[in-house]
Amino acid sequence: MYCKTRYTCTLICCLLILGFASVNTEGAKSLNRNVYVLPIDGTINPVVYYKIKRAISNIKKQNGQCLILMMDTPGGLLASTRKIVQEILNSEIPVVCYVAPRGAQCASAGTFIALSCHIVAMAPATNIGAAHPVSLGKEMDKTMEQKVINDTVSFIKSICHQTGRNEKWAERAVRESIAITAEEAVKINVADFIATDIEDLINKLHQKQVKLASGKIVILDTKSMSAEQITESFGEKLLNTIGDPTVAYLLMTIGILGIIIEFSHPGFAVPGVVGTICLILSMFAFQTFTQSIAGILLIVTGLILLLMEIAAPGFGIFAIGGFIAMGLGTYLFFRSPQSEFHPSAAVFVPIYLMLVILVTGLLVLVKRTRTRKVTTGKEGIIGEIGKTITDLKPEGTVYVHGEYWKAISRGKEIPAQTKVRVKELDGMMLVVEEIRQDNEK
Repeated sequence: MYCKTRYTCTLICCLLILGFASVNTEGAKSLNRNVYVLPIDGTINPVVYYKIKRAISNIKKQNGQCLILMMDTPGGLLASTRKIVQEILNSEIPVVCYVAPRGAQCASAGTFIALSCHIVAMAPATNIGAAHPVSLGKEMDKTMEQKVINDTVSFIKSICHQTGRNEKWAERAVRESIAITAEEAVKINVADFIATDIEDLINKLHQKQVKLASGKIVILDTKSMSAEQITESFGEKLLNTIGDPTVAYLLMTIGILGIIIEFSHPGFAVPGVVGTICLILSMFAFQTFTQSIAGILLIVTGLILLLMEIAAPGFGIFAIGGFIAMGLGTYLFFRSPQSEFHPSAAVFVPIYLMLVILVTGLLVLVKRTRTRKVTTGKEGIIGEIGKTITDLKPEGTVYVHGEYWKAISRGKEIPAQTKVRVKELDGMMLVVEEIRQDNEK
């Protein structure tokens, strides 16, 4: 009886310990469910899409609680906006749009993104709206403009229908370019509430209920929780600048002009190299190419330019362009959301610098080999100095380059043991001339 009681008590203690451990584990998971903030403070472009997509994926993997998009944008590309909206609507974590700081705007493309988020908050003195589509670089005729407007209206209404926001106002924001303040947005069901700062936002998010696309209901637990900001690297800032619609249009113009100049003035090199790189970057910025494809194209372009430097050595223009193209291409490819392999800068930069040094050394060796005097074959024997073994009357034997050759003198006779220089090669016979003491080099 005593043994049975002892075993029973031991079993109960083990169960209690396991239960306590499981409670602590769940609590630990709950405590680790951080809130992440991603600032969006420029135009909407492919880089912004990739940042949002990567942020949602990483937060999901890290068991994060939600993503806050801190918006201050005048708008951007509709193609990038559509992809961002798709990511948010199908997200497996809650996404919150926070129009901030005070004085910020969420205009044009930003309006679509905000309306697609699960929760929309605005700081005081901010505004949202003015979502009328505009074309970049050219004007549309009335028929095409109407088609674009109708398509955009149906897009924004479908978003509002999904998220339960004011469809009538959203349609007017597209057709009439109207914009409203934060207070008006809350009043007509465009935004959920006003938050003075990020701490106030996190406190007001506590116990908010969110329904995801999968049907899962998530209740946010943000009480006394601090936000972790997602920082932007130098490379992302550079790509963000390239992705700006104005910069992208300028890159496309430079690319087209550069290629035209290169074809009209072949061999100039600089316009062709710059034009090719700019054109590929502009196609990425306009989302004609994905980030991975743009990276591969730039890497291939860089290799071709390096091979051209070897084949047609010049002032190093092809080599410089090749290094730039390969650097940009490698960064684009390995930082692409489509790639699971994302090396850190501590790994990427030393390897790239080592590659530049090795390729530069190889190019230097190739150029030195090209400029070195030929020492073999017909070209190698001409100009060599030798000595006559027999008298040349006018034919005889000479010793040149460690070998005995039949030789002929087309001038006067040359006695034996006289220094001669090879002028040319006539079949297998050398044509030589005597070297006098006054012109010997």
